[in-house]
Amino acid sequence: MAQSLVHDKGLSIKVSCKLLMISEHCYRYRPKLSDDNKLIAHWLKLLTDKHQNWGFQMCFSYLRNVKGYKWNHKRVYRIYTQLCLNLRIKPKRRLKRDKPEALTVPSAVNQVWSMDFMHASVYKGKAVRLLNIIDDFNREGLAIDIRYSHPSNSVIRTLENIIEYRGKPAAIRCDNGPEYISNRLVAWAKAKGIELLYIQPGKPQQNAYIERYNRTVRYDWLNQYEFDSIADMQDFSTKWLWHYNHERPNMALGGFTPMQKLYGVAA
Repeated sequence: MAQSLVHDKGLSIKVSCKLLMISEHCYRYRPKLSDDNKLIAHWLKLLTDKHQNWGFQMCFSYLRNVKGYKWNHKRVYRIYTQLCLNLRIKPKRRLKRDKPEALTVPSAVNQVWSMDFMHASVYKGKAVRLLNIIDDFNREGLAIDIRYSHPSNSVIRTLENIIEYRGKPAAIRCDNGPEYISNRLVAWAKAKGIELLYIQPGKPQQNAYIERYNRTVRYDWLNQYEFDSIADMQDFSTKWLWHYNHERPNMALGGFTPMQKLYGVAA
């Protein structure tokens, strides 16, 4: 209103402000948002290009919790929609399923680990298996071990490597695969004082933490890239595992990363 009096009626700024009973400071104020808006847009484009399966909440949690920006979520979402990033993925209709019973969240590290296998393929379609192991407390990825086959010996070797730097868990949750129910693994766990928690056959929801982690592995990188060899896949998975633990917001942890949960930032 004051600007129209100045520009259209030819009144001075001082007179216009007196007529409208506002201060000259108020008249001259201009919000300094343009630079921040450009920065927000830059980050949103960068994140959605690099992580094609990330939605708004993942992007916002990364900017807030990992990078430390304090922008209001409404402001970030407004720019997100202006860039049409909310239209990138059209979700498919899904059948309604009963919600599985929630797992108990451990109260500290090394109380319960979960492990499971995934199947994938490298160049020319040769099948490989990924052994994934996480700590249920903070969903931290402890290992992704990739081999053409995973007998019980290799499972034990991978667990021993983790225990060497992290300490042993009180229990490990797994399914009823032959590698997990083998006499060798059972004897090893007993000697270490580790309880093996077997889920019921046909009920993967009882191992929901590792199943959700497997989905993240598959959609974040496993289905997006082709690898010429196991060595290439293992090298990429090791780098991704660091990103997952240190930089990727986890919605089950309130948008914080596993390492932030470990060090009490997400408490």
